[in-house]
Amino acid sequence: MARGFIDCHCHISASEFTTDTDDVLLRAKKTGLKALVAVTEGASEFEKVIQLSKIYPGFVFPCFGIHPLQGSGQDLHSVKVQDLEPFLHLFQTYKDNIVAIGEIGLDFTPWYASTTQERDEQMKVFTKQLEISKELDLPVNVHSRSSAKVTIATMKELGIRQALLHNFAGKPSVAMEGVQAGFYFSFPPAVSKNEQRANLIRQIPLEHVCLETDSPALGLDKHVRNEPSNIAISSEYIAKVKGVSSDVVMEVTTQNALRLFSKLKV
Repeated sequence: MARGFIDCHCHISASEFTTDTDDVLLRAKKTGLKALVAVTEGASEFEKVIQLSKIYPGFVFPCFGIHPLQGSGQDLHSVKVQDLEPFLHLFQTYKDNIVAIGEIGLDFTPWYASTTQERDEQMKVFTKQLEISKELDLPVNVHSRSSAKVTIATMKELGIRQALLHNFAGKPSVAMEGVQAGFYFSFPPAVSKNEQRANLIRQIPLEHVCLETDSPALGLDKHVRNEPSNIAISSEYIAKVKGVSSDVVMEVTTQNALRLFSKLKV
């Protein structure tokens, strides 16, 4: 396999990339990116992410998932079952095209999910998509803000074996429960400004770490669009925290990604 990075979690179908996708992906390839795992947040992106995977075959690998928060800006709200149900057939239709179910998960941030009812609805949507992943034998690409413990516990209860917890910010003890279950953890460039996260990265074995950009979000500067080409920033930071070379991080995280996303061919 050629040397290079794999971006295990990015939003290449986001509107921020609509006008210059070609340039963005060219820059990414020049910095050594070999593949990117393209997650969705809502069903409106499903067709777009499939299209992108056809335009950039062997480089953009699509996922389908309904995120625990829907809408945008002022209208951001907790997901409801009806955000998922009308689109369930698409998971079946495109099961041969997608490499994972994601971005799915839980987000119990108080101002988005303040009621038990909202959290219950999120749990229903999450659980249903975990069941789909088992049915289709696909890994999951997971969001777990303010809900790390319950997210990992839910996946373990359902017997999920192949999972990536993206931009994980839970306690190291909770991360270790995920490590024991065989899960992987990925970190975007933004974590290089967070000392608390360094402590977490130090404790998670490199054999359970993947790289991500989460672009267009979570770059070094929150006012600047993040791109997949910034994947090296994540690699260099993890290398620094763990006291190993960037090359070692690139090699191990790429092998981890290929193990986790078994349909990736790079």
